Amino acid sequence: MPAIPSINAPLIEVFSSMQGEGVLIGCRQVFVRFAECNLACDYCDTPFHAGPTCQIEAEPGSGQFNSHDNPVNMAEITRMVSHWQHISNNGHHSVALTGGEPLLHADLLKRWLPEVTSILPIFLETNGTLPAELEKVLPLIDWISMDIKGSAVTGVPTPWSDHADFLSLSGDRLCHVKFVIDQSTTEAELLEAARLVNRHAPTAPFILQPRTFTSNPVLDGKALLKLQVIASAEHRDVRIIPQIHPWLGVD
Repeated sequence: MPAIPSINAPLIEVFSSMQGEGVLIGCRQVFVRFAECNLACDYCDTPFHAGPTCQIEAEPGSGQFNSHDNPVNMAEITRMVSHWQHISNNGHHSVALTGGEPLLHADLLKRWLPEVTSILPIFLETNGTLPAELEKVLPLIDWISMDIKGSAVTGVPTPWSDHADFLSLSGDRLCHVKFVIDQSTTEAELLEAARLVNRHAPTAPFILQPRTFTSNPVLDGKALLKLQVIASAEHRDVRIIPQIHPWLGVD
């Protein structure tokens, strides 16, 4: 019988922590951060280029990392997820696929995720610009966290058409839609984003996430409340949820 080829992926890091954004804030997850991204947002502070090694946490939540050769045999990650879930007393909510942009690796995810879903469900963090790649893995995904990439913050044109197709395809797996905002966000862009969500995902929470700088939101509460009122003209469920993991000093 021929040997089953290994599934190898370029990773940045693997670690156990709590979700610090959106409606699943506080849930413990195993984060698998994939290398490479199809966008270059001005505010992004996450390294995403693949190197010769990646960092894998020694024990869940320890903050101590070991270097591992890249690309990684994902069977090793499957075994690690199972072990971590056991020693944490089944404390993990899900495996979070993050990046970079994990859907750039949809073909290998389609092969790897069936191994993992028997251990934990799958939470996909994505920039929402690759609907054709999502379609390849959608049956294997339990929750989708999608970002709308507003041009005022990212510095690149907002991919409205790709976002619309992605939202329409996501269906009931869409957990929420996040919109990173700062002082440069315009009322017109905010309304367009809220309108897009309401048109293609009317039941999904629309999260206004203030950009974080030096562990603090760049917008104060009064400014955020005003933006929530504006967005609520186009969508019924608008929530203000800043990132909390920078405050707590965890990844």
